[in-house]
Amino acid sequence: MINSQDEKLIGLLRGNARASISDLARNLDVSRSTVQSRLLKLELSGVIKGYSVEFGAAYIAGLVSAHVSIKVRQKLTTQTTIALKHINQVSALYAISGEYDMIALVEAQSLEQLNHILDDIGNLDGVERTNSSVVLETKFTR
Repeated sequence: MINSQDEKLIGLLRGNARASISDLARNLDVSRSTVQSRLLKLELSGVIKGYSVEFGAAYIAGLVSAHVSIKVRQKLTTQTTIALKHINQVSALYAISGEYDMIALVEAQSLEQLNHILDDIGNLDGVERTNSSVVLETKFTR
């Protein structure tokens, strides 16, 4: 599906998704138009879905994080998922097995903001109940 040049391009983008077309072309030793064509091909084929922001350690250290287990009325799962996607502080949402149906990772600026977000999640149509665990310390991430 992708060739070695595409792999190199993806590697460069993983290192810096904001790299200019000129910088990418220079690093790959190809023309700007070649890079633009490869990027378009990778985007259209679904290999590259989008570009995102990676936060610095100092910013992340200032956030209050929580894992929110969510029990959802089954007929409203899609609607609830869409609503959760629109809450910017929900950084990830996982479907899980067990007593709860989903786990949301929430990152807030303060405990007060986290409290409001938890209320917003609990008040969504389709949410039957939630159970939250505030992250006290991150031991490691990979």
